[in-house]
Amino acid sequence: MRMLLLGCLLLSVAAVRAEAPVPDAPAALLETVVVSGAQPGPGLWKVSKGDHVLWVLGTLSPLPKRMSWESREVEGVIAQAQRVLLTPRVDLDVAGGALAGVFLLPSLLKARNNPDKQTLADVLPADLYARWQPLKRKYIGRSDSVEKRRPIFAAQELYEEATDDAGLRIDGKVSETVEKLAKKHDVALDHPRIKVRLAEPRDALRQFAKSSLDDIDCLRKTVERLETDLPAMQLRANAWAIGDIEALRNLPFVDQNQACRDAMLRNSIVQERGMGDLRERLAATWLSAAETTLRDNAVSFAVLPMSQVLDGDGYLAALQARGYAVEAPQ
Repeated sequence: MRMLLLGCLLLSVAAVRAEAPVPDAPAALLETVVVSGAQPGPGLWKVSKGDHVLWVLGTLSPLPKRMSWESREVEGVIAQAQRVLLTPRVDLDVAGGALAGVFLLPSLLKARNNPDKQTLADVLPADLYARWQPLKRKYIGRSDSVEKRRPIFAAQELYEEATDDAGLRIDGKVSETVEKLAKKHDVALDHPRIKVRLAEPRDALRQFAKSSLDDIDCLRKTVERLETDLPAMQLRANAWAIGDIEALRNLPFVDQNQACRDAMLRNSIVQERGMGDLRERLAATWLSAAETTLRDNAVSFAVLPMSQVLDGDGYLAALQARGYAVEAPQ
């Protein structure tokens, strides 16, 4: 249940940023070697007011698949902290609890597919389907099951397979490591969250399965990114691994996920259940938690997507606008 209604309904804030134009990949980038082994990752941002400090680690996805993050510096900070603040999330409260979720699985799987047994060839513009086919053959292979999927779910599968092929991985291991370190040093964990109550989940899934999604742009942006951005994606992953903040600032970033999230949030089923403004609510929830954490603790630690750290309209910029001092790592 959560895979569909949370994974696609803006459960992560990693992609709350403006779309940038897709750059032409320079020929020199095509031979990018993805780093491996132990790597330090980026330095920490410092947010402060008075003598209270919040240290912030910016995370990135995807990262090098064969890299192991050397987390000793972060562990030293966490060991001195009174609280660790994690990225905000949405908790879906399904009527009937976990047992209801088990019985909803068949409906959930069906909801991934296009209504009326349509295929991607039926729903995509001819030019986009022509661009999809070679990427599908290259990264997914001969399996035709993906052809039944709604564009948003086909895009997700294509992106996961392509990044894996490029030596990258999509996971939350950095955040998981931070959580483990906090527990190791007995530091309080704060996971800001919004609870969404789904009173009639079976009815919601039934309606969703029959409804249309404005998700063609999601697949288009994913295709564009894989056609042009894979080498730069590898460079960004390398830059995070070795802690090159300047490279992360300067490398152009194209994020197809915003178009995919927007497709879900514009859906009438989502809007009718009060979930259309999740992005704004998540931002407000995290900022409130961050201010409380800074007020109540001399030293604290937070994890945020790198976009929220670097962007002019990201979470750290919002804290700076509220009077907090924000310093980038040297």
